[in-house]
Amino acid sequence: MEQTTSLVQIKGIRDGLLATFSDAPWEDQRIALLTQIDERSAFFQGARLAMDVGSQILKVNDLVDLRDQLSERNVVLWAVVSESSTTEQTSQLLGLATRISKPRPEEKQFSDTVTDDTALFVNKTLRSGTRIEYPGHVVVLGDVNPGAEIVAEGNVIVWGRVRGMIHAGAKGNRSAFICALDLSANQLRIADEISAMLKPQKDPRPEVASINSEGRLQAELWHPG
Repeated sequence: MEQTTSLVQIKGIRDGLLATFSDAPWEDQRIALLTQIDERSAFFQGARLAMDVGSQILKVNDLVDLRDQLSERNVVLWAVVSESSTTEQTSQLLGLATRISKPRPEEKQFSDTVTDDTALFVNKTLRSGTRIEYPGHVVVLGDVNPGAEIVAEGNVIVWGRVRGMIHAGAKGNRSAFICALDLSANQLRIADEISAMLKPQKDPRPEVASINSEGRLQAELWHPG
């Protein structure tokens, strides 16, 4: 399985997720991508996916078939970055973007292990009394219960409900952000900005908290798909 999944590396970017492909045959990479999604289907639900396919030469049928297979898994393919002019033209023909806005050095690595010391993946609910500190990004597949804390120097993404305390950009990174499916935290902090307690929502929706142009911490609807 390690050999298969290593063909495709999936990272988080501001606009969703980025899948970076190796130089292996396209069919092997396609299967590797779908395998990763199927193994963590709950995590990928509603995801917005961009792909960096390198020098792969892809035709319309290749991308249409993959787009349909992703759609069946509730994953939206929105961009294809390629060194091949043929693949780029194919992507544009299908209405896909061929550029992504965020430079790679600032990306977050989504993985079951820590890769290049960039991200910590936590596949469980954090209960009261649990405190996580990490000098990078933190991704939680689960809830953050009251009394639990996350302190990260990078961004924090929670694929679940937040009721505890989260501090992103802990070393002063004011461009850090916090995302969650239900952001009703006891307290949110980004760099030195602190939010008031957020009240539980009757109809919770995914939100992202960041520091706005006025220097204030605000939360707005998050549209990952």
